[in-house]
Amino acid sequence: MAFYGKGGVGKSTVATNVAAALSEAGKRVLVVGCDPKHDCTANLRHGKEIPTVLDVLRAKGMEKRSIEEIVASRGIRLSDVVFKGYNGVFCVEAGGPKPGYGCAGRGIIVAIDLLKKLDVFGELKPDIVIYDVLGDVVCGGFAMPLRLGLADEVCVVTSADYLAIYAANNICKGVCEFAARGGSPLGGIIYNARGPLDAPDIVERFAAAIGSHILCEIPNNKLFAEAEVEGKTVVEMFPASEIAATFRRLAERLLGNEKRAVPTPLSEERLSELRAEVRLRMRRRLKTEDKR
Repeated sequence: MAFYGKGGVGKSTVATNVAAALSEAGKRVLVVGCDPKHDCTANLRHGKEIPTVLDVLRAKGMEKRSIEEIVASRGIRLSDVVFKGYNGVFCVEAGGPKPGYGCAGRGIIVAIDLLKKLDVFGELKPDIVIYDVLGDVVCGGFAMPLRLGLADEVCVVTSADYLAIYAANNICKGVCEFAARGGSPLGGIIYNARGPLDAPDIVERFAAAIGSHILCEIPNNKLFAEAEVEGKTVVEMFPASEIAATFRRLAERLLGNEKRAVPTPLSEERLSELRAEVRLRMRRRLKTEDKR
């Protein structure tokens, strides 16, 4: 599964909680963090960040060597880049270049190539692989998981914020572009109710308009903040909570999801109409708050 979404939309929160829920269901899970910030898997490891693939290559002086040379020299092992998190979830962070240098998406290209050459699937035998990817599919690195069909499905995380929906539509353009060449199909939309506007009906209309569906509605909940302060998922820290149960239901739904499709992204005109609707809702909300 490849989780995509605009930066800050809660994609990593969703991905790590789904991973935790799947692990509790007895699945062997591998999470590959594909954000240059390299903190995608932190909540699976009590807030502790792990060395990224690019960091390890730099530390060993192998950054400029080919993957074939690195593997042949046995200079890198899986244990150098794969770490265990909550309930045995395997964690990898691709990493990014030094600030101001290189391509932000290069870490994904290098990490995925290296993991495959090191036979990560044969060695770890994961049942589920989750790619947590930044939503900028204009970059070839960030588009790699969906371009190469590395995932059985792409799950787009969005809020009701217009910019989040705009990014979701761009991701769907990428899915559509590569689907005919063996790329990954869209598995569905995950609505994460964060930000100033909670409008699930807008996201539902967006999902229907592109020919997809809502996989799950995740409510805004203070338990997220409490868990993240401790560097944990809500599934781990608040296992009996309703929000943890929501992620368990989402995990189960993802395992049985058969509603995969190639989306039909919205035109600029349809996006403009949606933006106008979001603005109108926000104005009404602000007026209501002013009266209070």
